[in-house]
Amino acid sequence: MYSLDQKRRAVELYVRYDKSCAAVINELGYPSRARLRTWHAEYVEHGGVLPAHSHGRYTEEQRRIAVSHYLTHGRCNARTRRALGYPGCYQVLADWVDELAPARRRSSLPRPVTADGMTDAVVSLVTRKGSAAEVAQAYGVTRDILYGWKYRLLGKEVPCAMADGDDLPNDPDELRGLVRSLRREVKQLEPGRDVLEGTIEILGKGPGADPNRPANRERATLAEALRSRHRLKDLLEALRMARSSYQYQVGAMRTPDRYAGTRARINDLFRASGGVYGYRRVHACLRSEGVAISEKVCARIMREEGLVARTSARRLRYSSYRGEISRAPENLVGRDFRAATPNELWLTDVTELRIPAGKIYLSPVVDCYDGMVVSWVTSTSPDAKMANSMLRAAVGTLAAGERPTIRSDRGGHYRWPGWVEICEREGLTRSMSRKGCCPDNSAMEGFFGRTRVEMFYGRDWSGVSIDAFMDVVDGYMHWYNEGRIKMSLGCRSPLDYRRAMGFAA
Repeated sequence: MYSLDQKRRAVELYVRYDKSCAAVINELGYPSRARLRTWHAEYVEHGGVLPAHSHGRYTEEQRRIAVSHYLTHGRCNARTRRALGYPGCYQVLADWVDELAPARRRSSLPRPVTADGMTDAVVSLVTRKGSAAEVAQAYGVTRDILYGWKYRLLGKEVPCAMADGDDLPNDPDELRGLVRSLRREVKQLEPGRDVLEGTIEILGKGPGADPNRPANRERATLAEALRSRHRLKDLLEALRMARSSYQYQVGAMRTPDRYAGTRARINDLFRASGGVYGYRRVHACLRSEGVAISEKVCARIMREEGLVARTSARRLRYSSYRGEISRAPENLVGRDFRAATPNELWLTDVTELRIPAGKIYLSPVVDCYDGMVVSWVTSTSPDAKMANSMLRAAVGTLAAGERPTIRSDRGGHYRWPGWVEICEREGLTRSMSRKGCCPDNSAMEGFFGRTRVEMFYGRDWSGVSIDAFMDVVDGYMHWYNEGRIKMSLGCRSPLDYRRAMGFAA
């Protein structure tokens, strides 16, 4: 039940959002569409006010009659509404029952039944341990579901008219015949029970799983696992599988894996990337080696082998902003990070990487032409020395006449006199993003994100020293330039791409 304040809140939002039920439910998480419209009708009927105890157009007597009929006629919501002609909504009657007869309303959700429970229910039915209605009620299902279980396990030809303990015949021969009949029927139940248990244990499916749902390959796997205990004919009947389909699947399972060599190579490529490459990059590597398989096959093999590329995790925040300590240059680049030639547009920033032994700061210069890391410096302190040494190393790679634009955020590293003096001496054009605007530096943020996912996240850094961690970062930067393929570069690394374009030897 909802309080008056909750109802008023929902109706106010319903009016404010132009009577959009979806918008109200998305924001509040309640109620149902029908209930919201009912509340609004009451709101309009009472002149813009919700009554404290609103029961709509139904009187208190009508509500009591409806609840009484519900409780005395099988506790069926639909039957009561059909017999009385009101209320029109399932939920309205359910609310009345909850209010006037707490804990008496029948839940519409069936109890979960395990494979053993299903088998026990069928055995109780065929041995007549009570009427079908009583057995169904004991297991929390309807008679239709109970008979459905029987037909699934025994088939429709098996009778359900065995005598119970009170009606046993006096003739010993008849008793022995009844025992034999019962044993045959129990034996018929056993393959179906084992199939249901196998669906859970062998295939890893949930309790109460329907044996009709597994694919033919899974059914054949079940049949092979259970053949030592039951005849194949009985198993195929319980699985509802044709013998021809079974024979085809068994033959396919016994056929050698046509992708055995490719499977091993995919494992090698994935491990060589440090667990970074997903199926698209692995497929690109295979294609460059002349292996002709589709992306779907590559993805399937990686899924079967449990090869999952690293994903992102929480971000560690670091800010180098120290206020407007000097005049900021103009934002010449905007958000256009394209470059026609190498050393035309550079990007730089600083990020923090924290491990149990401490934290380091990574300061790289990235070329927008192909994403190559022109230079980088790791340090335990984000000071001017770190930024200036990185810039001097990047300038040392320039050929005569190359004067790139270097884009940064408004961090203090890029506004101190040393940085400004190097830029002016070497003829570099400075450009800064707007204050507090991450999208203006999105290309650099993307580089840091890839670095964290591929090199940093998902690893245990316990026991790793700061110096060893810096060596790992340096190794990753070299691999990023020389080995890591980029789909946008035709599945080549930045260095291979420059060689193909004639910009590197």
